Amino acid sequence: MKSFSKKEIALMQKLNTPAKVQDFLNSLRFNFEKDGETLSSPIVVLRRRSAHCLEGALFGAYILSLHGFKPFILHLQTTRNDYDHVIALFKQQGLWGALSKTNHAVLRYREPIYRSIRELVMSYFHEYFLDNGVKTLRRYSRPLNLNIFEAGWPTAKEDLWGIDEELDRIRHYDFLPQNFAPKLRLADKVEIQAGKLIEYDKNDIIIEGSPR
Repeated sequence: MKSFSKKEIALMQKLNTPAKVQDFLNSLRFNFEKDGETLSSPIVVLRRRSAHCLEGALFGAYILSLHGFKPFILHLQTTRNDYDHVIALFKQQGLWGALSKTNHAVLRYREPIYRSIRELVMSYFHEYFLDNGVKTLRRYSRPLNLNIFEAGWPTAKEDLWGIDEELDRIRHYDFLPQNFAPKLRLADKVEIQAGKLIEYDKNDIIIEGSPR
């Protein structure tokens, strides 16, 4: 097990609002897992300075937990031909918001303006589609409280596959009524074009004009 340095602790103490945590997540390179799949702990993410969506959600939830928030993450599940997404939830003044690490322009931060978790996750539905315009988001999990795991997970050297397995096991809820998917309207050409905007290419080069 590793431990955070004084410099790292000082940095995490400065990230004392969800907005600051999101800005820090945005500053990290996207982890394309070039050397194989990873699910790195917050300390590894902090030192590597890169994360994919689940690593970013774990990191964000952990930092929020240092400032009085419960460390919740939530799984957004898609059809088999698309990629799932994971977000970190937070609650302020009785309303829900979310942090997110993504390489795309959409599926990012959500302000704490949503009265329920379902209301929050529904805000991601229309932004989730393939290049052919087919909308793919199908289910979302109940929140997973990271406090159920052993205390040392934020500084673990090994990958945190147990968290991923638990996220798959917990109860999920359908976005759509049964047999409703074929009735969904396709995203139009402008939406599809906007959805292709990314921040980094696979060589870790930042794309000019990408969202920050």
